[in-house]
Amino acid sequence: MTETLTYRHLFGPGPSNCYPEAVSAIAAPILGHLDPLFIEMLDDTCEGLREVWGTTNARTLPLSGTGSLGMEAAFVNTIEKGDVAVVAVNGLFGERMCEVARRAGAEVVRVDHEWGRPIDPERVASAHPAPKVIAAVHAETSTGVRSDIAALGKLKGDALLITDAVTSIGGLELKADDWGIDVGYAGTQKCLGVSPGLAPFTISDAAFERRVKDPRSWYLDIGLLGGYVGAASGSKRTYHHTAPVAMIASLQAGLGRIRNEGLDAVQARHAAAGLALQDGLQDMGLELFADEGSRLPSLTTVRVPDGVHSAVVRSYLLENFSLEIGAGAGKFADTVWRIGMMGPNANPASVVLVLGALKEALAKA
Repeated sequence: MTETLTYRHLFGPGPSNCYPEAVSAIAAPILGHLDPLFIEMLDDTCEGLREVWGTTNARTLPLSGTGSLGMEAAFVNTIEKGDVAVVAVNGLFGERMCEVARRAGAEVVRVDHEWGRPIDPERVASAHPAPKVIAAVHAETSTGVRSDIAALGKLKGDALLITDAVTSIGGLELKADDWGIDVGYAGTQKCLGVSPGLAPFTISDAAFERRVKDPRSWYLDIGLLGGYVGAASGSKRTYHHTAPVAMIASLQAGLGRIRNEGLDAVQARHAAAGLALQDGLQDMGLELFADEGSRLPSLTTVRVPDGVHSAVVRSYLLENFSLEIGAGAGKFADTVWRIGMMGPNANPASVVLVLGALKEALAKA
């Protein structure tokens, strides 16, 4: 029996809906992972990733896995047993960094902040006199908060700065080279407007020279992966694994869509949609969760009103509007909603749809 697929308006914390170009590309005839045409596609994709990362790093590539795999790659390639990792925590994904670093063998120095507030770069940078790495989340998906990675980069000293840019890449200003990011990872399923499944990753030449030469993960060994994308100067491209060719084709198309619009224009579109949503929510009498001045345009967190059941409202939106918003994370799972304006969804019509549907759902709650 064939069922009609239901279109969902994905306004949660991710995935977002995809750019049409990315959807079309994933359905194109498949290429072999060693086909010269695919190699050209991969090279163009890596160049597009350099643009959204704001870097010239040779080893900038889509890792075969989601953003969490990118997090694993960042730590297993930089941490040896006993190395000190200072981790800024102001939400769920900072907490996850601590766990991944611990499993990689790090002595983790955790610097906690109140959820809903940005990190304090000075407090993070002074937490240990000589860490191997300092790690922080640029756009904390669990709280809707943006932190000042540029300020942290100026204070990192000799430490390698690892940055999570999952909810910022492609939609917010991101300047890896200028900000001093040594290792960065992200995901495709948010502002890039592509399906989940790839982790845009970058590592500077200086960080690559200080990498773990024999990391615990063969699959995530950036030395081997760099050879696969032709980053090793003077050497021929080396086979590593069978690349997810259809996903990379989709990512190439999504990046092409962003290039055609212009990265500055895409970022401005995200900023405008996020601000319009936040203004509209407050006009409805709702209270925003994240600190003013540090709110993400791509992901807005709003407190569930007293007496309203979070899940009932989310179910109403899904059943009556085929519209998804997200619950909160951690201890805020039932008291906060997370509403994304990412990728193609970052536009005025989306704001009108979300505000109108939410107003009706609250009236019925």
